[in-house]
Amino acid sequence: MRRKIARSFAAIALVAVSIAGCERVQEFLNPPAPDVSGDWAPLLAEVRAFERRIGFRETDNFRSFSGDHVAFPFCGYVSRFYLPYSYQDTAIQWVESAATEGECRAAGGDSDAYFGFVEALGESATPVTPSMVESKLDRFLYLVIHEDCHDQFDLPFGIEEALCNVITYEAMAAFSAERYGRFASANRSVRRYTDTQARITKATIGYYEKLAALYARHARGEISSDALLRERGAVFRQAEHALARGDEEMNNVTIANEMTYSRHYPFLESAFDALGRDLARTVAFFVQMDKIKPSKAAVMKARNITDEHSVNFVRAYEEALVTAIREALAARKPGQT
Repeated sequence: MRRKIARSFAAIALVAVSIAGCERVQEFLNPPAPDVSGDWAPLLAEVRAFERRIGFRETDNFRSFSGDHVAFPFCGYVSRFYLPYSYQDTAIQWVESAATEGECRAAGGDSDAYFGFVEALGESATPVTPSMVESKLDRFLYLVIHEDCHDQFDLPFGIEEALCNVITYEAMAAFSAERYGRFASANRSVRRYTDTQARITKATIGYYEKLAALYARHARGEISSDALLRERGAVFRQAEHALARGDEEMNNVTIANEMTYSRHYPFLESAFDALGRDLARTVAFFVQMDKIKPSKAAVMKARNITDEHSVNFVRAYEEALVTAIREALAARKPGQT
């Protein structure tokens, strides 16, 4: 009996050791992102220095700390029976006066509504906010580089959002490896963030295409309105899980917002590959593209579009830029920026 008890305790100890070992392995493979807290000022200075090395011009962003805005609220709503193209689609009503989710939903009525907060706003001399300082390292790096990236270009938002994500994810990984070391837990947490976000970005396209097919069937009268709402609900539930949305319910506004960052991401990532996966060369190439991009007037004339705020123009302008980028990449000589 004593031997049986001893073997039982030994087995329990072995299980405990195994669990502890597994936890250590998981912590190594998936280290938690460190806090930013009081170290944000020197970290910010290092990030801005890195940005200059890859060709970013200095911006007016993050020059000071402001406690006036913990974060910036946003609110948008759109009909449940219309799938917007992107956050620029004028069918989405963006409400500046809604300060709470309740106010946002009240403004939208029976429409799909999307309320949230962003920690910083690019192209607006945005300050460092309390929510930035209280964030994790990965989110802090993303906000600084992405918002500074917006100040480098004047491209259609559907191109610029995706381009700045490509540049930001690659810059985050390069900066983190350089500052912390390749095998440091901080670097591995940043790489997990960038890899996960890139995967989610690409997966978003698939869910949007499923929804677009449903809405096309509804427009052709092949399915009823009730069937549309029921079937799109199933797609949104799948997307919430696959895109790691947590408790947030997805709808037509959220998926359109995400598609602004996602639609051209694979193409722009391929452009980064074509430029040798070189950040400085990529920044320089797109600065030049910004200078030679087709004018809005030329695109409107070529497509017979009279309203530059229409979704037809938004789509056409993005397509014109994609064509121009392809042509510029194809015309490059070996080693040319």
